[in-house]
Amino acid sequence: MTNAYEWTGAVGLSWSEEWQRTDRSFTELTQRLLARIALLPGGHVLDIGCGAGELSLAIATARPASRVLGVDISADLVRASQHRSLGVPNACFEMADVSGWSNPAFVPDLLVSRHGVMFFADPVAAFSHLRCLSTPGANFVFSCFGPFADNAWASEMAATIAPSEAAAFTDPHAPGPFAFADPQRVRSIVESAGWTDVACHPEHFSYIAGEGDDPVADALAFFRRIGPAAPRLRALPEAERAGAESALRALLEQRRVGNRVCFDAMAWIVSAQAPGG
Repeated sequence: MTNAYEWTGAVGLSWSEEWQRTDRSFTELTQRLLARIALLPGGHVLDIGCGAGELSLAIATARPASRVLGVDISADLVRASQHRSLGVPNACFEMADVSGWSNPAFVPDLLVSRHGVMFFADPVAAFSHLRCLSTPGANFVFSCFGPFADNAWASEMAATIAPSEAAAFTDPHAPGPFAFADPQRVRSIVESAGWTDVACHPEHFSYIAGEGDDPVADALAFFRRIGPAAPRLRALPEAERAGAESALRALLEQRRVGNRVCFDAMAWIVSAQAPGG
């Protein structure tokens, strides 16, 4: 499974080069996450694991009087965010491991994240640190993937490419995309870190993998670089890789509807508040 420090290398580079497709894949979820964030006050907004900056930039544009700071462990993703932020003066980006990051000049009163919190080696310590660096009463809203079985973009690909390895995606304690799949575990982690009023809201959405005149080819190009199929395809000998890609292409054809390839997906949108507000 992907851990935090893999984002500093090839994983972060791939996501920085594929940000248009990764942002597109989360289109429906991002809009729902932003709608929840819009209901909350916040003049200093911290985006945790900001990736290529989509969430940060959307919030900064909607709140021109606020300051938005995106933090990510990947230098490649931070560079992509900085490039995209030209013309958005109230958004800035910094490379750091947020589990140990602090900036006395920027004390957040609203913390957000789109799928950036599942990779902490010690999540309770990381969430405790985030609480301590925030203002009393600060709000926290983040999304994280729900169960592996409810995310067909991962479970169906794993069954197609490497069925014997599917169990690796279901370890409830391993840092990675599905580390926060169990809402009871999420609530326990966040509450143990001192946050209050923790709630997990289920969101079912369409994960858009491919689009355009040849959405299957588009999706195949995407999954060669992003997601559970990518490292497995790269590791296969050339002869076996051709067969695996053929099977993957057949799966994508099944998921094609018109000019899109979509998969069922499920995430939690989690809200919490720092005490003292």
